[in-house]
Amino acid sequence: MRVFTYERAASAADAAAAMATRGNASYLAGGTTLFDLMKLDVMQPDALVDINALERTALGRVETGRNGLRLGALARMADVAEHPDIKRQYPVIAQSLQLAASQQIRNMASLGGNVLQRTRCSYFRDVAYAACNKRNPGSGCAAIGGINRMHAVLGTSEHCIATYPGDFAQALMALDATVEIAGGAERRTIPFAALHRKPGDTPDRDTTLRPNELIVSFLVPAAPWTRRSLFLKVRDRESYEFALASAAVALDVQQDGAVRDARIALGGVATVPWRATEAEALLRGKGVDDQTAAIAADAAFATAKGFGHNDFKIELGKRTLRRALLQAAALDI
Repeated sequence: MRVFTYERAASAADAAAAMATRGNASYLAGGTTLFDLMKLDVMQPDALVDINALERTALGRVETGRNGLRLGALARMADVAEHPDIKRQYPVIAQSLQLAASQQIRNMASLGGNVLQRTRCSYFRDVAYAACNKRNPGSGCAAIGGINRMHAVLGTSEHCIATYPGDFAQALMALDATVEIAGGAERRTIPFAALHRKPGDTPDRDTTLRPNELIVSFLVPAAPWTRRSLFLKVRDRESYEFALASAAVALDVQQDGAVRDARIALGGVATVPWRATEAEALLRGKGVDDQTAAIAADAAFATAKGFGHNDFKIELGKRTLRRALLQAAALDI
C-alpha cells in the first residue's frame, strides 16, 4: 500500500477545507469499497479525510414525516434497511439495501458511500490491464472486445461499458429523490438523477460532484406510489452478489386497477442508475398485465446494445422488469 496521510474532520466545513488543501484526497466513511481499491492500487489517494465523527450530526440521522423521508448520508445501510417506517412506507428502499452486500458490510457501509461506489468491472479493478479509460483516461476500453458478461447494455459509449454496481441508487431514482450537497459553507440540492454521469468521452468522471463536495443527505418526497414499491434483483447467486439485472418499481394504482403514475429504475444493465421513462409513460392509464408489462419492458430496453457476452442481459432485463411490474401491481396495499 502507498503512503498517505490521515485526518479526522469534526464538521462538514472542516472536511471540505481539508479536502481543498489536498491535491488527491478521498473522504473515508465505511471504507468498504475505498480500502479494497487502495489495496488493488486502483485508487491512490495522498490523504484520507475521515468523516465518521459527522455521524453524530444530521449526516447520520434518518427522519420520516408527512412531507417525506430524509436520509443522512452517514446513516448505515443496515440501520436504514431495518427501519420500521421505511419498511412500511418506502419498501423499495429497504429491500434494495437488504439485498446488497453482506450483513457485516451493511453494518459498516454508509448510504453516501454506497451510491458513490465505483464499478466492479474487472478491467478497472485489475491494474495489469492498461486499457481502461475509467482508470487510465485515453488508454481504451478492454471490456468492449474482451470478456464483458457483467457489463452494461444501456448508457454505454465507445469509451466505456462498465456497469454501475449499486442497488440503493435505483430506489432513489424511482422515488424522485434529491441530494443535498455541501462544499464548505456552500450548499446545493440537485435531483439524484443528476448525480451520476454517463461515461461519454470522460468515463473517469463518475459523478457531477466537485472536488471538495460531500453528500449530506438524500431527500425522498412523500408520494402516492411509495408504499406500492419493490426492488427485484436477479443475480448469479442469492448471497452477496451484484445484479445481473434489477428493477426498482413504484406504482400509483387507481381502484379500477389502472396505473395513475409509474416510477421505474433499472440496475445491473446500465452505466449509471437508469430511469426508464419511456416504460413509465406507456403504463399510465392502463392496467398492469402480462401484455402491458411486456410492452413497457420492450420500451425500457429499446436502445440497449449488447457487446457479445452480455447480449443475454437485454432479454433478462426485460423479464426482470415484467416480473417486478406484475408483483408491484399485485401488492395488497
